[in-house]
Amino acid sequence: MNKHFEIIVGTMLGASEYVADVLAEKLQAKGYTHTIHLEPDFQSIAASTNWVVCTSTHGAGDLPDNIQPFAEQIKNADLSSTKAFVIGLGDTSYDTFCFGAKTMETLITQNGGSLTIPALHIDVLEHPIPEDIAGEWFEDALEKI
Repeated sequence: MNKHFEIIVGTMLGASEYVADVLAEKLQAKGYTHTIHLEPDFQSIAASTNWVVCTSTHGAGDLPDNIQPFAEQIKNADLSSTKAFVIGLGDTSYDTFCFGAKTMETLITQNGGSLTIPALHIDVLEHPIPEDIAGEWFEDALEKI
């Protein structure tokens, strides 16, 4: 497995950014390198590396503003060499729970990429500090790969 991870963040209020920071710490502790992308641009993100997409959902099931251009860029990209982890933050009181993450999962897999393990969808009503559960999940995932 490639030792470098691209952490791609979709956030409106900062919660996904906090999660990304914890994931970066987990990677560093295991000897992996990483780059955090708060304004992701496909031109600067290698498709052949490991992606960690961490995004919330905004509005009526939309991706956050900062990741929407990236989502457009990968709609027709060849992601056959992309291995991805996806973490979604959402609120189960909405019928669009984690639609941002589900959108990214679909875009990745429809373009040939694969999810390394099934995505994590975090209900912020149950886990008000989502970086805790995400960090545990990611650490377990890294042990399995």
